[in-house]
Amino acid sequence: MNQIAPRPVRSLSHVTDWVFDLDNTLYPRECNLFAQIDTLITHYVMDVTRLDFAEARALQKRYYKDFGTTLNGLMHTHQIDPDHFLGKVHAIDYSGVAPHPDLVAAIKALPGRKFILTNADVGHAEAVLDKVGAAGLFEGIFDIRAMKYQPKPLPVAYEAFFAAHGIGSRNAAMFDDLEKNLKVPHDTGMITVQVVAGQGFAHEQVEAWELTRSQDEHVHHITDDLASFLARLP
Repeated sequence: MNQIAPRPVRSLSHVTDWVFDLDNTLYPRECNLFAQIDTLITHYVMDVTRLDFAEARALQKRYYKDFGTTLNGLMHTHQIDPDHFLGKVHAIDYSGVAPHPDLVAAIKALPGRKFILTNADVGHAEAVLDKVGAAGLFEGIFDIRAMKYQPKPLPVAYEAFFAAHGIGSRNAAMFDDLEKNLKVPHDTGMITVQVVAGQGFAHEQVEAWELTRSQDEHVHHITDDLASFLARLP
């Protein structure tokens, strides 16, 4: 992968709390793990709404964009059981996630605490971390249940996370694949890093907005190689 040049310098030398998204951030989007979840979500929407595949998929993506997660949209519009949803859509094959010792070493070397902040659930996060080789590396996993199903990018999700772990946002950094999830972190004073797919990546299940490399001021750095980005930090 090619390292993407950072924006005008935003130093991370003061950071003591390192906050990472999970899906498409701690493993490369190119392994298409989330594509499995994405398909299961479409079928779940079909079951709930009785729409055909194309219509259900369009609704799913609209909820994902407008509500933060499809789950949040379905809870608002169809009053579904979130635990039932999470159990169904995370019944996937994790074998495509490869160990990443360079990433694990780079995260381990960071000074201070490390956390996962994910719109998925703890079970899914632990399964991913086990495959990556990062089990036990993080001080905490703050998941969709801990958020009380109010997901990123809603401000309340970050506020609950900060309060739960005593995090001062001005001494923290947030890493996420979706630029919309970095707006609140920027506004609270965090350093923000967007982790993107490699140049030219495309997938029929991925909307263009999911792959946007933001040019907005709320994204301070962009990288398509998280391990190298972290290893290069002073």
